[in-house]
Amino acid sequence: MTRKTVRIAMNGVTGRMGYRQHLVRSILALRDQGGLDLGDGNVLWPEPILVGRREHALKALAEQHGLEHVSTDLDAVLADETVDIYFDSQVTSAREEAIKKAIAAGKHIYTEKPTATGLDGALELARLANEAGVKHGVVQDKLFLPGLLKLKRLIDGGFFGRILSVRGEFGYWVFEGDWQAAQRPSWNYRAEDGGGIVVDMFPHWEYVLHELFGRVKSVQAIATTHIPQRWDENGKPYDATADDAAYGVFELDGGAIAQINSSWAVRVNRDELVEFQVDGTEGSAVAGLRNCRVQHRSATPKPVWNPDIPATEVFRDQWQEVPDNAEFDNGFKAQWELFLKHVYADAPYHWDLLAGARGVQLAELGLKSSAEGRRLDVPEISL
Repeated sequence: MTRKTVRIAMNGVTGRMGYRQHLVRSILALRDQGGLDLGDGNVLWPEPILVGRREHALKALAEQHGLEHVSTDLDAVLADETVDIYFDSQVTSAREEAIKKAIAAGKHIYTEKPTATGLDGALELARLANEAGVKHGVVQDKLFLPGLLKLKRLIDGGFFGRILSVRGEFGYWVFEGDWQAAQRPSWNYRAEDGGGIVVDMFPHWEYVLHELFGRVKSVQAIATTHIPQRWDENGKPYDATADDAAYGVFELDGGAIAQINSSWAVRVNRDELVEFQVDGTEGSAVAGLRNCRVQHRSATPKPVWNPDIPATEVFRDQWQEVPDNAEFDNGFKAQWELFLKHVYADAPYHWDLLAGARGVQLAELGLKSSAEGRRLDVPEISL
């Protein structure tokens, strides 16, 4: 076996997602398993370079995990010809310019979403990357969740018949920060810093709906700020200028209708933090992060509406659990592996910057729909 070192500039790994999922549970996990076997006698050994603004935080992470390379000078890192890949998990407002620099430096691009603050910027990134001949990918991690992988298995097997509707519930209570610390950073609630649940979650819903059920043809949304004042990391109050909840209806190719509620101001009364119920002519399923339950047409009970007597059925007990039938790795790590194989073994990979632009488009149209109080068509985009 021949080991090839792959140097990856990782910008934004001091943040929650960049650190936990991308650095620790993906890149360092790949190192722990001895690298990524390409199956052709070559093993990729990822060598992260931690990039960011806070040198002391970068050095602390490097020391904690036995890493050698940190930098606060992105331009210098991108000028290093030994660096092959640029990864971005910064705040959204800083992402677009950094990716442009990385493309100009000839680096392959892997990035969190949203890829830009607007559709024009997202499409420009895709065009620039194609013109530069670099490979590019966008994180679409929810497709790799065990629950959604089981759901895709059901779809591919024809379990649902004709799919009629998709209903999604996502969210949890994010504390305001006054008497308990918030679980999310304060910039998430400031529109001027790129915050808002629509720009955060609608890109996720776009690829989930697109990949599993069909392209989104129209959107009608209401975005609102339920909690108008919050307290930041230093305990100082601030005005929440970004939406913290959004209620969307999406028309899909093929005729199915999706309804998805997203909220950081909801208390959880379901089995998982996100759940999707899919109803079809032949059966239904409820999928979460890890689990998936089904009810086939032949096993569907026949409830009768009668508000005058207590319910005698335990409806949740009437569903059947879908077995794992496979081992599921961390979804972020699984997608990193696919992207690295795409770059170094030319394996297929279609979650690119154009796919990322579709997510930005849906978020942009969702906010416009909310502001104008009407349903909007979602045109197909291309380069």
